[in-house]
Amino acid sequence: MPKLKKNKAAGGSNTAANLGFEAELWKTADALRGSMDAAEYKHVVLGLIFLKYISDAFEEQHARLEAERAQGADPEDPDEYRAQNIFWVPKEARWSKLKTNAVQPTIGRLVDDAMEAVERDNPSLKGVLLKNYARPALDKQRLGQLINLVTNIRVGDEESRSKDILGRVYEYFLSQFASAEGKKGGEFYTPRCIVRLLVEMIEPFKGRVYDPCCGSSGMFVQSEEFIAAHGGRIGDISIYGQESNYTTWRLARMNLAIRGIDGQIAHGDSFHNDRFPDLKADFILANPPFNVSDWRGELLREDKRWKYGTPPTGNANFAWVQHMIFHLAPTGITGFVLANGSMSSNQSGEGEIRKNIIEADLLDCMVALPGQLFYSTQIPACLWFITRDKKNSRFRNRRGEVLFIDTRKLGAMVDRTHRELTEEDIHRIASTYHAWRGGKDTSKYEDVSGFCKSASLEEIRKHSHVLTPGRYVGVEVQEEDLPAPRPGVFFVYAIACEGESYYIGHTDNIPRRWQEHLSGKGAKWTKTHKPRYIAHYEEFNSRKEAIDREQKLKTTAGRRWLKKAIATGRARQAGAEPFDEKMRRLTAQLTEQMTESRRLDETICKNLHELGFGK
Repeated sequence: MPKLKKNKAAGGSNTAANLGFEAELWKTADALRGSMDAAEYKHVVLGLIFLKYISDAFEEQHARLEAERAQGADPEDPDEYRAQNIFWVPKEARWSKLKTNAVQPTIGRLVDDAMEAVERDNPSLKGVLLKNYARPALDKQRLGQLINLVTNIRVGDEESRSKDILGRVYEYFLSQFASAEGKKGGEFYTPRCIVRLLVEMIEPFKGRVYDPCCGSSGMFVQSEEFIAAHGGRIGDISIYGQESNYTTWRLARMNLAIRGIDGQIAHGDSFHNDRFPDLKADFILANPPFNVSDWRGELLREDKRWKYGTPPTGNANFAWVQHMIFHLAPTGITGFVLANGSMSSNQSGEGEIRKNIIEADLLDCMVALPGQLFYSTQIPACLWFITRDKKNSRFRNRRGEVLFIDTRKLGAMVDRTHRELTEEDIHRIASTYHAWRGGKDTSKYEDVSGFCKSASLEEIRKHSHVLTPGRYVGVEVQEEDLPAPRPGVFFVYAIACEGESYYIGHTDNIPRRWQEHLSGKGAKWTKTHKPRYIAHYEEFNSRKEAIDREQKLKTTAGRRWLKKAIATGRARQAGAEPFDEKMRRLTAQLTEQMTESRRLDETICKNLHELGFGK
């Protein structure tokens, strides 16, 4: 077997955020575009990249078979390729022919012929490939330039397939296309690390797997890879997906086809044309577009899916949530991505819907994600996990409990603007959830300050059904943040506890006392009110001085002073949220609120216009 060729065009790091050659690829698209609309030219570019993808895989296998002719291999036998889940590419469709004729005026017709030949000889691609490159509106000189540039980039050989280069290129292109079309953030590829985390957490080993907004089918690809990695059988899951965007639907079909994965991928709007109305799925994985305002919700006010409340017409977040709950089997589980606003918004009835879902005891776990994970949106995101049955034979009885995990400090920057969750991060998060959920071969679960917390429904009610994990997990206090014990020195300290309460005490060893409070041995108050961080401490040269100060702080005036000192930054804190992180969090919240405000202004203006007011 010949060695794999290294991709010289790729240059540097091959991360999901930066493959090294996206800029060159994007220049090819821009060169081709001319006066063509962005929504139209993306069909052209992605179609050619896919053809190059299957050609790379074909040529690599062809070279192997040529080297094995003496052993009876036949490079022109289609079955030699199909046996390896590689598409057979007939002679008239091979990339070498397109490259040779790239400068000819007939190149558009040759590309169409190639697409038709590939579909003819590979029935799973029927109706998927674009076949209108010969149209007069498409500049043939630019098309030839595009073919020459794509020729130098390998996307379908074995090395590239192992890194899902096609999906990653598509991720980058969606970002650029969305920007060019003026709706950046509305449609994008889910980062691979997030898909992997969702799959690792819900473990779709066997049953029906559904994604109502499946994009390029990344959730299904990762589900299959998960099963293979854990020694399961690929045929044990059935795949159901729906995608409203026609271009993306075709890519989803391509993405599954090139991997030999069978699945029912339907084209259509999941809200208005649900292609699987009777489906009850065992696993649902999804990354719905965030905060969609034009989902035509006014036409579905009485829909049977809205069991927990009618979602607002100006935001589809809780329409997606309830659509997925509706399609869950009695013991099913769903994990999906939503904007952070879904955890706390009370606008247009969203808070009441969230409350009803929580009170129905459907919510299993909430995960706050780090920033900078997505290509085409800076909106902070979170993961929801919902299950219909928290008491079943597979796991422990979790009724009345919700797990909160805060991963905002995890992940590694892969370039100046993009972050990825590492393998260790994914394992830590998933194993924490599995330990809490219980089951075979799981470790014992324990709350970890600043990272995870098992909260009761009563605790969530105290927080007005707001689901932001930071409210529950507290802040991790590092040993080095605490003042070291010194001979003759005594401390008065105030611990910030859940429910915006404070415990005040004195000690000669704050690190030891802090650990006692965390373990529930410190005091009755901190045993029933989870300690979050040390909000304030003071040093004294005698125990009597410390006790006197403790008593003063416990008075009404003393507590008033303490709260003011904490609020104005004059308190000596240990483990509180760092200023820069707090500012990033508040800035993200402000940005989200401003976006929502603009959306509401637009809705009001639209309604006024429909009533005959305004221009």
